[in-house]
Amino acid sequence: MIELKKPELLSPAGNFESLKAAILAGCDAVYLGGKLFGARAFSNNFSNDELVEAINYAHLYGVKVYVTVNTLIYEHEVDRFMNYIDFLYKNNADALIIQDIGMMDLIRKTYPLLELHASTQMHIHNLEGVKLVQKLGLKRAVLARESSIDLIKEIKQNTNIELEVFIHGALCISYSGQCLFSSLIGNRSGNRGSCAGSCRQKYNLLIDNKKVNDEQYLLSTKDLCSLENIGELIESGVDSLKIEGRMKSPSYVYLVTKLYREAIDSYLENKKVKINLEELNDLKKIFNRQYTKGFLFDEKDIVNSYRPNHLGIEIGKVIKSQNNYIDILLTDDLNINDGIRFIDDDIGFIVTSLFKNKKRVEHAKKGDVVSIYYKGKISSTKVVKTTDYLLNKKNEDILKNKKKINITGILEAYLDKPLKLKITDGNNEVIVTGNIIEKSITSPISHERIIEQIKKTGNTIYQFKELKIKGDTNIFIPIKELNDLRNKATNLLNEKRLYQYKYIKEKYTIELPNFEKEENYNILISNINQYNKIKNNSYKYIYMEQDLFNQIEDDRKVLKLSRVLEHHLNYNQKLLVGELGSLIYKDILADFSFNVTNSYAVALLHSLNVKQVCLSYELTDSQIKNLIDAYHNRYHKHPNLELVIYGNLEAMVSKYNINQKYAVDSSILLDRFNNKYPVIIKNNLMYIYDYKKRNYKNVDKYFEMGINNLRYNLDVDI
Repeated sequence: MIELKKPELLSPAGNFESLKAAILAGCDAVYLGGKLFGARAFSNNFSNDELVEAINYAHLYGVKVYVTVNTLIYEHEVDRFMNYIDFLYKNNADALIIQDIGMMDLIRKTYPLLELHASTQMHIHNLEGVKLVQKLGLKRAVLARESSIDLIKEIKQNTNIELEVFIHGALCISYSGQCLFSSLIGNRSGNRGSCAGSCRQKYNLLIDNKKVNDEQYLLSTKDLCSLENIGELIESGVDSLKIEGRMKSPSYVYLVTKLYREAIDSYLENKKVKINLEELNDLKKIFNRQYTKGFLFDEKDIVNSYRPNHLGIEIGKVIKSQNNYIDILLTDDLNINDGIRFIDDDIGFIVTSLFKNKKRVEHAKKGDVVSIYYKGKISSTKVVKTTDYLLNKKNEDILKNKKKINITGILEAYLDKPLKLKITDGNNEVIVTGNIIEKSITSPISHERIIEQIKKTGNTIYQFKELKIKGDTNIFIPIKELNDLRNKATNLLNEKRLYQYKYIKEKYTIELPNFEKEENYNILISNINQYNKIKNNSYKYIYMEQDLFNQIEDDRKVLKLSRVLEHHLNYNQKLLVGELGSLIYKDILADFSFNVTNSYAVALLHSLNVKQVCLSYELTDSQIKNLIDAYHNRYHKHPNLELVIYGNLEAMVSKYNINQKYAVDSSILLDRFNNKYPVIIKNNLMYIYDYKKRNYKNVDKYFEMGINNLRYNLDVDI
């Protein structure tokens, strides 16, 4: 039987306590962010000093540290960004998780030995995309959460790069890295780490101007849970299994890591997945939005439209609410200081008084009827526990513990020879010597006493699994010398465990074509009527999708491919492409979804034979000018850039299809401010567009800046 490869268990660490919790629970690696350039700007994150401490702490335990630098980088930030990268490299980060394709190329060429992982926000979701980042020198690709297990297997069988897959935690309704909802609506960019969670807000769905939905959290996803399917993931050969949760508590990180540690180990040992149901229930008490297997295992129902936040676990039913008391029939335990919520009323509080048979109690069990004081009336019947006081206390006590590394040792204590201690952790070995051992005159020290003293590892990370002693018996060794010898040995072992990466820095270079400065207009259309209206205008390119492309004969037409393509067909015409895998084609223009925000990204695409690069929707005029000026100054060549100046911009693309429920191709999402977002289905994908049109005026200034192509989008008619 072929032995299965043990995948890495990768846990989140939003702060130092969560880092310790993940290590205590048995993770193989953690991912965390500093104060700069991380996609979780609202997590506590780590200062530079804390990063150094965290890396050293994790490395002592044999745990790798991957640092997130996975935001888009603007031109004026590049120098500061690279100084930060240099700091992380010199301080021994095991790898960096990167989204920005320009910074990916700059880092790879500047620091050729520094390990890079392609963030899920790089939107890698097909074999060709994985092959490209492998070719560009990345060690690992974090696949989009929408990737199915069958696709993952196909990619693994046809590449040599490491693959990382999310297995638990919050999901984005949007395809990974392809959401501008928060940015377009509230100017808080998910690509810059400050997502406002627009998908977690209330919406109504309108069809023919009529509301058709009952519940309102139409885009709010459940949490991913892959415990039951961990065996299939291991069998697929995936290299790293990733838990989401840098915004979660240390207790959450500890429990979820422990659950998956046990599940992975049990499957590797006997091909059966062990799931501790009690601990899973405890995890639900700490945080859950209900669970889904996600698109990973072809589960279509990934949305919890009932509530967008923590649901807790159901603990009872309201049987009466009157006279400022609520009577509840319990289906689970309830304690003083627990947090409860009456779901339908959306009322929650901490239980400070609890009565059973009109007597005050501290604790009640399943089957009990209890009364809780509440100044008001409750109409809900369902009661959930959202905070478990005793569980939190239990976890707090557990997290005070420090994980210990097993070591073995041999102590040699021979008369008239130096005291010698050899210890090993199984991989590293150290030998230390002390003073010459003298004969005891009055009080010889026993071997048992020597072993007892050497084993006192105290606040170190070590514990002796075995310690043997060889030597004479009638000897004298001061206790202080035994302590010093042990401390010297463990300190040397620490140094061996704190490995250091080789630092090499090289000069960034790239070969680029030069483009003439031009003033062109391009247009994106979606139907034949639009084409008939614009066909006599002097557009350089007319973008259209396949159905329309087949109907029109025009030398200016360009086939627009989807920015979500699990597999690629053969094309011989000019293409407008929207994702990394499509760079396999020859005659290509890059769409806005490459998220280009700096001159290095433009240069990389041009070096990969992309003839024209559309800039990110998120750039301001000054940022565009900075980008072009930097390109000219660094490369002494002119780029061929495009800017969208008109149209309803794509806010999101999703594998989830809300229209399918109502058997329609289009609908309108109505937010709480009565803004209307068009929802259109194309190629079985849901596209949500911004409610407002971009309509730039005085566009000649963009030609003056150095933009060659201005574009109109007519793909949506409201």
